[in-house]
Amino acid sequence: MDIEKKTIRFIINPISGTHNKEKILDLLNEKIDKNKYSWDIVYTERAGHATSIASDAAENNIDIVVAVGGDGTINEVGRSLIHTNTALAIIPSGSGNGLARHLQIPMDPCKAIDIINEGVEDVIDYGKINEYNFFCTCGVGFDAFVSLKFANAGKRGLLTYLEKTLQEGLNYKPETYEISTADGVYKYKAFLIACGNASQYGNNAYIAPHATLTDGLLDVTILEPFTVLDIPTLAFQLFNKTIDQNSRIKTFRTNKLSIRRSEAGVVHYDGDPVMADKDVHIELVQKGLRVIVPSERFIKDSKLVIHKAQEYVNGIKLMNEAIVDNINSKNQKIIQKLTRKM
Repeated sequence: MDIEKKTIRFIINPISGTHNKEKILDLLNEKIDKNKYSWDIVYTERAGHATSIASDAAENNIDIVVAVGGDGTINEVGRSLIHTNTALAIIPSGSGNGLARHLQIPMDPCKAIDIINEGVEDVIDYGKINEYNFFCTCGVGFDAFVSLKFANAGKRGLLTYLEKTLQEGLNYKPETYEISTADGVYKYKAFLIACGNASQYGNNAYIAPHATLTDGLLDVTILEPFTVLDIPTLAFQLFNKTIDQNSRIKTFRTNKLSIRRSEAGVVHYDGDPVMADKDVHIELVQKGLRVIVPSERFIKDSKLVIHKAQEYVNGIKLMNEAIVDNINSKNQKIIQKLTRKM
């Protein structure tokens, strides 16, 4: 008796990240379990297109939609699949790949396809900032401001993001925020306020190192004003999962909060910037999205551990290269400002 195959739709963003999408297509034909799955492939043609493609897949009861792209593509796909029977799978090929990294999905497309073949499913939480859904992080302040600069840069990648961070960081003025939760109302002067459903922005930059996708809570990280001398320590702690130990950091957990600022401005959700009113409302919705995740066997594989360790080393290396590149050749003004402030 023939077993009915599960259906998959692959949604490919042809312009995300740096991966060769033709190579991924070759891998699909070679690696997907043809006895288990039947599939089709759809390319996105514009921003927001992945949302409608994924929505159509859910309406037609397709079992799995695979986002082949970065966090922006994953967000577009995921928000169409929440509270449906269709699961999200990921072949990471973006600039940051925050959700994939948190879920321990390898950056190697071949191994990511192995996870899809295993077909292990979990159900994760998601967040809402005003009317926008997010799966990794959202926030106000400097990270949202840099997301806006990054979106307008015309060039992707970690180096571009770090370049914008370095260029804008010394000029950015912290704001005073009023934060309301079930426990009360508090005021903070802050460089940024990040709310993490997942633990990281992407590229293994852990802004909420203890966040999980299934605990029903947001991990809120408040970075208070700091000096130039604090930057190296903050940067190092961001990448080694200890930023919550810094004296400039305040953290708490909640399932809902409101943030009031002095005026309207930019916020971000999964790295995408959008303008919002001065009042910002953020909440966590439990058990909203089915996802295909690595099996315990796969996670325990020593090769994956080595792969993640190498990713960490590469992340630190790229960060140092970006800093040196900016200081030595791209922005001598930073040196002058640093000298004056020191």
